[in-house]
Amino acid sequence: MTTTLIGPNLSFIRRAFLRNKDRSRLRRERRARRQLRENTWRDYAVLSIPYLWMLLFFLLPFLIIFKISLSVTEIAIPPYSPLVTFEEGAMQIILHLENYTSIFYDEDWTYLRSYLKSVEVAGFATLFCLLIGYPIAWALSTCRSTWRNVFFMLVIMPSWTSFVVRIYAWMTILKKNGLINDVLIAMGIIDEPIQLLQTDFAVYIGIVYCYLPYMVLPLFSALMKVDYTLVEAASDLGCRPIRNFFTTLVPQTKNGIVAGAMLVFIPAMGEYVIPELLGGKGSILIGRILWQEFFNNRDWPLASAVSITMLAILVIPIIWFYKIQRREEKA
Repeated sequence: MTTTLIGPNLSFIRRAFLRNKDRSRLRRERRARRQLRENTWRDYAVLSIPYLWMLLFFLLPFLIIFKISLSVTEIAIPPYSPLVTFEEGAMQIILHLENYTSIFYDEDWTYLRSYLKSVEVAGFATLFCLLIGYPIAWALSTCRSTWRNVFFMLVIMPSWTSFVVRIYAWMTILKKNGLINDVLIAMGIIDEPIQLLQTDFAVYIGIVYCYLPYMVLPLFSALMKVDYTLVEAASDLGCRPIRNFFTTLVPQTKNGIVAGAMLVFIPAMGEYVIPELLGGKGSILIGRILWQEFFNNRDWPLASAVSITMLAILVIPIIWFYKIQRREEKA
């Protein structure tokens, strides 16, 4: 009798236990799926913020400028013709390409010369920033941690002052009765003041001074990840210092060099304030051309075409940098 009573009770208890176990497992699975959906939507929301930012402040203005570049100048508000017109119930889309052809077929080659001059100035300024910024970044990466913050402050502190104020300060330093000429005359190196302001030399000084921190910071980040045991091993094997630098240290900081060069070259390419205040009349860079076409000549379509062409030129180093990054990731 006892066996017949206990057997069914045990089986009932076992089935009830299994049902409860299945219910708890289903509840855990539902909770995990709910948490996964919440995390997925949260991730999508976080990732959508930079894409929305790029859409509003890059892609949308780019499309507006591109639309203006396909129109012609008119005496109206705004000063360009519409692309879409309606006449007798028919919609017409009129695209004008003469703004782009006038850039490359200008009689004086003004725009092409300004592009080449901008590339030249931005390229040399980037090279000077690299030559000056690499030793600074190396000193920051190898100095004591107690002094590192102080040196960082010295590098970044000029950026706390207004950009235009710093350029005006350089104007007072470089003018004929400025600090540099006074020091050179006092030392007997020159007899009369030399022309430093309104020259390409002044433009290079202004660009290097303003954009040097953008080169130092990526280089510092790359130098902090360098494996110095390779440098020491190469030195122990008899490698000369210069060859050791270019064969062991520079390849390990290649990403920092490329990133710093991009951060300096791209804004320097379209710089307007520095060439306008420090450069002479001969330094016709693309930024000054854009200002003249937009505000002096009020030729918005041509200025838009010039800016779109400049953006197409800047896309080349961006794609090159992207390919280098992909190659490094695959390696």
